[in-house]
This record gives sequence, C-alpha cells and structure tokens, in this order.
Amino acid sequence: MSTPTFSHIGLCVTDIDRSVNFYVQGLGFELGQGYEIGAPFHIVMDLPDTLHLKSQFVQKDGVQLELLQYFAPETLGPAERRPMNQLGLTHLSVRVEAIEPVIERVVAHGGQVHRETYVDAGPGGEFVYCTDPDGIRVELMRLNG
Repeated sequence: MSTPTFSHIGLCVTDIDRSVNFYVQGLGFELGQGYEIGAPFHIVMDLPDTLHLKSQFVQKDGVQLELLQYFAPETLGPAERRPMNQLGLTHLSVRVEAIEPVIERVVAHGGQVHRETYVDAGPGGEFVYCTDPDGIRVELMRLNG
C-alpha cells in the first residue's frame, strides 16, 4: 500500500506574471517549473475541452504553490479577500523576522496590507494579514523565540 505525500497548493490568479512577482519578489519564494496546459487535463479539472491555462510553480521552505492563469475558460469569482469563516482555503501563512520590511515588499509588489488586522501579541509575536494581487489572504507572523 502506498502512502500519499503532499505535492502542492493551487491558486487561481488573474495575471500570472504579476502573481509571480508578488510571491517571488515580495515574499521570497523561488521560481519553479512552468507549463502551458490544455486537453486532456480538462478531464481531471472538470472543465470544457477548450481548456487553456498557464501554470507556474513557486516554492519556499518545502511548500509549492501552483499559480494558475486561465485563458479558456475565463477565471470566475471576485478578486477580494474571503471571510475567514468561509469553507475552503482561508489563508497562507509566512513567518518573518520583522513585519515592516515585508509589508513594504508586499505593497511594492502588488499586494495590499490590512493594517486593521495587526495584532501585537506581546511575548507571542506580531501578526498581520495582507492579500496578494487577487485577494488571497496571506498572514505575516513574527514569532518570538
């Protein structure tokens, strides 16, 4: 019997170059493999056979994100942060040594910082949420110790 192993997390984005810039330049991910995808992958994705998308992997600390820009069919849904209590993926989390320098890079590379979410937990550290260019929530956390 084979034991499953973790592979990656897929994120649908509206502009793959902008998202690569955010994750690589803004959050320090490394660029991985990229692909152009169409049929027969429409079958596993449960999409029409007109499927055309670009896939770009980025990685950090053993975790891979697959950024997916759909050309056909077009991307659906709002590009805004979702409520934390909505079913599904709620956020990605990145540990940082200092919050402010990363906030500056996030903003410089197309992200938005939600300062109203900032929490100074004293001996626990600091926490704040930002969003990537498509509204995907990313937690920045500086832990003490």
